[in-house]
Amino acid sequence: MSFCLSVLLFFTWIETSNEFNGFDWVVFLGTGVWFFWSIVLLSFLGILAAYTTLLLVLGFLLCWEKQRLYLHWYHKILVLIMIPFFSLLLWILLTYWKDRWLTIGLSLQILAPYVHLSSISVMVLLSWPVAFYLIHLEGEARMRRYQITSNERRRNTCCSMLTKLRALQVAVGVPFFFILLCLYVVPFGTYSPCLQEKEKLAPKPNFFGHRGAPMLGPENTIMSFEKAVEYGAHGLESDVQISFDGVPFLMHDYDLRRTTNIKEVLPDAARRHPSLFRWSFLTTLNAGKWFSDAWVKPFFRMKPLSEDDKERARNQRIAKLTDLLAIAQKEKKLVIFDLNAPPSKHPSRLSYIHLVVRVILDSKIEQHLIAWLPGSERRYIKSKAPGFQHVGTFYTLQELADENITRINVDYKRLYYNGLREYKAANISINLYIVNEPWLFSLVWCHSIHSVTTDNIEVLNEMNHPYYFMTPNFYLFLWIFMDILSAVFIVSIFRFHWWRESQSEKIRQGITSYTEASSASLQNEVVEIMGIPAPFPEREREPPSSKAVVPEVVNETTIPTVHPTDDVRQPVPTEPAFEPIQAPTSEANREATLQTVLPTLEANEPTVPSVEKPPPEM
Repeated sequence: MSFCLSVLLFFTWIETSNEFNGFDWVVFLGTGVWFFWSIVLLSFLGILAAYTTLLLVLGFLLCWEKQRLYLHWYHKILVLIMIPFFSLLLWILLTYWKDRWLTIGLSLQILAPYVHLSSISVMVLLSWPVAFYLIHLEGEARMRRYQITSNERRRNTCCSMLTKLRALQVAVGVPFFFILLCLYVVPFGTYSPCLQEKEKLAPKPNFFGHRGAPMLGPENTIMSFEKAVEYGAHGLESDVQISFDGVPFLMHDYDLRRTTNIKEVLPDAARRHPSLFRWSFLTTLNAGKWFSDAWVKPFFRMKPLSEDDKERARNQRIAKLTDLLAIAQKEKKLVIFDLNAPPSKHPSRLSYIHLVVRVILDSKIEQHLIAWLPGSERRYIKSKAPGFQHVGTFYTLQELADENITRINVDYKRLYYNGLREYKAANISINLYIVNEPWLFSLVWCHSIHSVTTDNIEVLNEMNHPYYFMTPNFYLFLWIFMDILSAVFIVSIFRFHWWRESQSEKIRQGITSYTEASSASLQNEVVEIMGIPAPFPEREREPPSSKAVVPEVVNETTIPTVHPTDDVRQPVPTEPAFEPIQAPTSEANREATLQTVLPTLEANEPTVPSVEKPPPEM
C-alpha cells in the first residue's frame, strides 16, 4: 500500500511541474521565505518512492528464492508512518487541488501512444517471471499427480494441493494475458491530439509574456517586457494596482517583500498592501536586486544571467502602466492585464476602473492593442473605448454572444474538457494560462489553440515542432510491429521455460531411477561377497503335502570364510532412465563400502550357537 501511494504521489507531482512556481509562491505567502519548496517535496517523494520500491523488489527476490520474509523493526515503523503521511497528502490534493488531476489527464492524452508501446515492452519483461512461475506450478502439479498414482493413501491431500496449484496458475496467468490482450487492442480506443497528419497541424500558438519574461528579467519591469518582445512575444501580460495617490503601477503580490527591497528601506511596512503607498515612495524602491543577486533564483530552471543583464536588472524600478503601454505602442504588441481592486479605505476604491481607462486613453495607444480582461463595467468601457478587444473567461457561448466577446482567457486545465471544441467551432480565439512546460505547450499546439501565456518564452520560442507528435500511419506500423514482436518474445520465453522444466523433470526421474538401481546393486554385491543369503529369498513353491514338516535342528554351523576379490561386477539395471558414466571402483572404496554395510548385515544376521574347534591331534 505504501508503495502504491508513494508512486502515485511522486508521479502526480512530476506531472504538475508546470505549477511549481505557483506552489513556491503560495508557500512564500505563508512562511515569508522564498525557496524551491516544490523541488524539495519532489525529492522527498522520490526518495520515499525509491525506498518502498526497493523493499518491494527485495521481498519479491526473497519469495523467488523461497526465503522467509523478514523486515527489520525500523522498516516496519517507517512504512507505518508513510501510510498516514501519504494518505494526508492525497487528501489535500483531492480537497484543495482537485484540478491537479486534470493535469495528469492532459499528460496521459499526449503520452497515450508512448505509454501503450512502453507497456507492451514492460509486459514482455514481466513474461519471464510469469512464465517461470506458471511452468514451475505445472511441474509441481505433475509431481502431485504422480504421487496420487503411486500412493493412494494420500489421494485426498494431493487432490487438494492440485486444486491450489491450479488456482494459483489461474490467478497469475489470467490477469497477465488479459492485460496483454487489452494492450494489443487498446489503440482502437486511444485518443491523442498529437496523433494526426502533418498537414492538419495548426500553426504554432502565439505567446503572451507573463509579467514580461520573468526568467530573463525581474517580473513586471521594463527589462522583463523588453526581453519578452526580443523573444517574439505576441502580447504582454501584467498585473495593475493603483497607488494611494492614483497612479496605476505594475505589481502582482499583495505586499512588496518578494520583489522589492522594502525590508531594507521600511521593514515595519513590509507587509502593507502596495496600493497604500504613494507613487513617490514606490518609485524609490529597487525592483531588481532580488532577481540578480539573490542566492535563490525565482525559477529553478532559470539560466544564468550575463554580467550585462545582471547589472541591468540591479537598476530596475517599479514600472507604471504607462511604461508598459509605451512599449506595446512602439512594438505593436497586445496588452492584457489583471486589474486588482484597491483596499476598502483606498481613495480610488470606487473609481479605479474609470481611472485606468482614462490613463490608457491618454497614452494614445491604439485601442485594438488593448485586450480588456476585467469583467466589471463593460458597458462603460464600450462607450468610452469602443476599440478595446474584450476578453472573457470561461463563459458560456450564449454569454459570449450577448457580450459580443470573441476571445477568452482560461486556465489550461480547461483543455481537458473536450479540448474546448465548442469554442473553436464558434470561432472564439482561446488563450490559455500559464503554460511553461514544453510537453504542455505541445499539447496546446496539437489542440489548435491560438495563444498561451507563459513564463518560459525563451524555451518555447525555440520549439519548431510539437513534442510527441506522430502520424497515424506511423503509429499503426509501430503498433502492429510491437504486437508481433512482443508475441514472438513471449511465446519464446514460455517455450524456453517449458523446455527447461522438462529437462529438469527428466534429470529428476533419472536420478531417482539411478539411485534405486545403485542401491539394489550395492546390496546384491555385498551379499555375493559375504555369501549371505538374501534377506527375503523367494521360496520355491512345493506341492502341497499332508506330511508335517519337521524342522531340522542344526547343531553345528560353520560359516565359510570368503575373501573378497576384485572380480565382483555390479549388476546393471535393466531399464534405467539414463546411464551415467561409472568410475572404476578402487580397493579402498570397496573396503570402505564393506565396512559401512557389514555392521548392518551382522545386526540382522540370525544368531547361531558357537562350536568349539577340537584341538589338533598331537
